[in-house]
Amino acid sequence: MAYKGGLIGNDNLYVPDAPTIGDATAGNTQVSVTFTAPSDVGNDDITAYGVSATDGTNVIGATGSSSPITLTGLTNGTSYTAQVWAINDYGNGPLSAATASFSPALHRGIFAAGTTGTRLNTIDYVSITTTGNAIDFGDTTLARQVSPSLMSSSTRQVIGAGISASVTYAVTLDYITIANTGNATDFGDLSVGRYNANACSNATRGITFHGDQQSGSDVTIDYITIASVGNAIDFGDMNTSPNAGGAASSPTRGVRFGGSSSDEISYVTIASTGNATDFGNMTVARYHAAGVSSNTRICMGGGENGGKSNVIDYVTTASTGNALDFGDLGINRQGTGGTSNSTRGLFAGGEGTSNLKNNITYITIASTGNDTDFGDLTVARTSMSCGSDAHGGLS
Repeated sequence: MAYKGGLIGNDNLYVPDAPTIGDATAGNTQVSVTFTAPSDVGNDDITAYGVSATDGTNVIGATGSSSPITLTGLTNGTSYTAQVWAINDYGNGPLSAATASFSPALHRGIFAAGTTGTRLNTIDYVSITTTGNAIDFGDTTLARQVSPSLMSSSTRQVIGAGISASVTYAVTLDYITIANTGNATDFGDLSVGRYNANACSNATRGITFHGDQQSGSDVTIDYITIASVGNAIDFGDMNTSPNAGGAASSPTRGVRFGGSSSDEISYVTIASTGNATDFGNMTVARYHAAGVSSNTRICMGGGENGGKSNVIDYVTTASTGNALDFGDLGINRQGTGGTSNSTRGLFAGGEGTSNLKNNITYITIASTGNDTDFGDLTVARTSMSCGSDAHGGLS
């Protein structure tokens, strides 16, 4: 119990103990903070609760009557922690422990470029936290198809590699500002022009894993600093050579999986440089699978293994080991685009058994089970570059 001090004739003026902090669930410029009320409320009933969030410099506060309390006015892409306290007629009680860090975001998913047989420059977007059809965002600088990949920060998505109408081994990188709509802008170049490359990112760095180039299969790993513009820099080499796999990330690790006749999973530490290391194996060898992630788990959906696959399997990113069964996609498909926020993974488009797909489905990453319908892309297509402002590499 926290002591407030005494008045004449009364030396027992007490405020409540600190609440027990719970989770912080970030949204668009806001956060919802859960907590448990203290058992010791002091010498009077609790009348309200306060919550504050800080980025280390600025503090924003709000009050509410019970858990959870939603705090607005935060800046998307900024890292915060939050604390709560209880209030009675004698004043404010002590602060709770702080939440884990969180970053507000639009939770916008991006699906860029791809092919219908004709290469496209189309960019679509969706709100990951809802369901519904995709909306036109703008166009990439180059019509191209890429392997399913994700390379985005909380503000930008970078699109690279692939096959274009005029360049078989594309070197060009584009970027968009995720919170806006409009056409892509030139970012720089990869170190090696290639297709069937895969990509992932954390909040600061984007990683591109090998692929096919004119001289044959490539083992190069590049990286970029997403907030700047410029050419990619050599990171290291892959430990395996199969192309056309998939990739996803946590804030610390980039994980690359599968490829032609391969079930291999490899990883790199994103903040460093160096060669990839063995992680384990997928449940089914396949290529052109899509990756989605939370900050602790990566799910790998679809692909090609002599026929189109509906397999979803998963790994725990911080460990190493073989993948486990998660559930099934409702449609067998490969070349599917994958994007996510920290809780929900989306699979979009791809090549089915007999035709291209425009459907978007979703899974809850922390659980297991089959996918659920979300909506449709603006154009049925395969081999897109995907991203979001809230994927598992950022949270």
